[in-house]
Amino acid sequence: MLKESILYESVGELAKRIETKQLSPVELTEAYLERSQQLGPQLNAYARLMPVEALDQARAAEKDIHGTLPRAAAWNPYAAKDLLAVKGVQTTWGAKPFAEQVSITTRR
Repeated sequence: MLKESILYESVGELAKRIETKQLSPVELTEAYLERSQQLGPQLNAYARLMPVEALDQARAAEKDIHGTLPRAAAWNPYAAKDLLAVKGVQTTWGAKPFAEQVSITTRR
């Protein structure tokens, strides 16, 4: 189990820990997911969590730490507002008229 203080480190600090294998992207993602599941409901912080996708991406990043993925961005988990459309995922933009909206395309 990670020390809670690690969850407050900067992206740069976390990237250094991951690059030197002091910290695993999977381990970090699991810690953030656990914290999000604990605090999210009381803070009304998330429209939805996507733990399966997050862990799949963390495993891919862990395998590719010194490979082709962009460095810190690929290794650090993050949360995004419900304003970003992800193909096949309900994206409500925080508004009732869009409560059932599911994106069929994404922009790149």
